[in-house]
Amino acid sequence: MSSEGTLPPDDVLADRLRAGDERSFQLVLDAWSASMLRLARSFVSSNASAEEVVQETWLAVIRGIDGFEGRSALKTWVFRILVNTAKKRGTKESRTIPFGSMTPDDEAATVEPSRFQPVGDPYPGHWRPGEKPQRWSEPENAAERSEVLRTVAAAVATLADRSRIVITLRDMEGYSSEEVCEMLDISPGNQRVILHRARAVVRAALAGYFDAERSVSP
Repeated sequence: MSSEGTLPPDDVLADRLRAGDERSFQLVLDAWSASMLRLARSFVSSNASAEEVVQETWLAVIRGIDGFEGRSALKTWVFRILVNTAKKRGTKESRTIPFGSMTPDDEAATVEPSRFQPVGDPYPGHWRPGEKPQRWSEPENAAERSEVLRTVAAAVATLADRSRIVITLRDMEGYSSEEVCEMLDISPGNQRVILHRARAVVRAALAGYFDAERSVSP
């Protein structure tokens, strides 16, 4: 199976895709389809629908590769097509609401607001000095790591659609804030608020897990 490390530079890859090179198409298909499916699933109501979104996206990429101008990374361009396709499908399924409709007060706070820097601070939403939680120790074995991952996945599954999508892109797929804002067409401020609250939900779930573990430890 291909990984992103085996892909050629974007300009070379784009030229090969324009030329209809099947091997290059298989490379990107292998490298990106799994993460595309995970992201699409955040917008739509079923795995089958997510698979259709991914298929539609690849068809759109093939048809539109001549229009790729290199202003962003090729992967970002492909994922933007995926997001637009998935949002349309999700809207038809009454799965999602427009990202642009979100305001910072649109969701209840998951952590006491006084623990964070206020609006107007150079770093709004960041932890105040002395308020940042202490790190937990790393899981000691494979079973504990699996349980931690299940705890995280369960917490992410409880999030509102937009929160789940943003945390998936930022913390699971590794996209930068700028890339996520471009893909989802949201402002940096909204992206920060959504991500912060999503992370707070996950952190609260992990805190509960580790507290329970400590309570049963000898």
